[in-house]
Amino acid sequence: MLKLTLNPFAKTPKYKQIVEAVLEAIAQQQLRSGDQLPSISELSLEQELARDTVEKAYRELRERGFITSVQGKGYYVQARGDAKLKILLLFNKLSSYKKTIYYAFLAAVGDQATTDLQIHHYSVQLFQEIIEKNLGKYDYYVVMPHFTLDTDKQLYLNALAAIPPAQLVLLDKDLPELPLDCLRVYQDFDQDIFRALVQLQDLLRKYTRLQLLLPSDANHPEELAWGFRAYCQRYHQEFTIVENAAHVEPAVGTAYVVIRETDLVELVKKIRRAGLALGQQVGILSFNETSLKELLGMTVITTDFEAMGRTAATLLLAGQRAKVNNPFYSIRRGSL
Repeated sequence: MLKLTLNPFAKTPKYKQIVEAVLEAIAQQQLRSGDQLPSISELSLEQELARDTVEKAYRELRERGFITSVQGKGYYVQARGDAKLKILLLFNKLSSYKKTIYYAFLAAVGDQATTDLQIHHYSVQLFQEIIEKNLGKYDYYVVMPHFTLDTDKQLYLNALAAIPPAQLVLLDKDLPELPLDCLRVYQDFDQDIFRALVQLQDLLRKYTRLQLLLPSDANHPEELAWGFRAYCQRYHQEFTIVENAAHVEPAVGTAYVVIRETDLVELVKKIRRAGLALGQQVGILSFNETSLKELLGMTVITTDFEAMGRTAATLLLAGQRAKVNNPFYSIRRGSL
């Protein structure tokens, strides 16, 4: 049975609230294939709505394949059968790491869904526009909520709140302040880097100072600095945080934690010009695994990007709303 409570103060139109309520009831199996919905007249009277409002909601649900109408009898929940899911992926950018997630996600959903990809480029305005334009057009919205640090957080929280929880998937970054029961597959940036540094403590302790190269362009999670600082303070390690390799003059006894590949290249050049032995006099710990870093023998701390895409797709297809901290680990090589 459909239990419908509309919020008269919500910005979401009432017809859209009806659509979301039906989708939520189907996702929770409160409504099953073959169940009859209230007639347009019944729902209009019960909720004190115009018939046009209910008709618009039922029309959208029918067009999306969730309900069917039987002449003279009414509206019924419809099994979607072999109909493919429609999924929108909304990423902040399409780096090599994000491509790995994307292709792993596509491989896991296979032919069970059609998947579109859009990029918001850290722009909250573009993010809002994409969501508003596509609400009601997809079965699932898989979102990477990465924005610059100066972005008004409430703007993207409001945009996400417009998506029914059963249809929302947060990917790569969790938002604990978003009170929605949705699927989340994420990196816990501060705890992940803290635990990875602890795993490498036997190598790090031979250096007298650690230096984190963290750009201040506001595109990188600030939690990375929190985890790095927490490790150094916990283990009484001298440390500094600088913006990029241009601010670094390699010094004996220092290990460098590098976020961006451009900084990694510049730092390696400087170390070689200074004639310092990498992994002995100075160390490098790079963030995120790539084939190039493997070839260069770089020790890395990294999340499992393939697992992230695969896990999100698998849980989405199963209709689960779990919270999954994606695997994060270290790979030891000669640079540390």
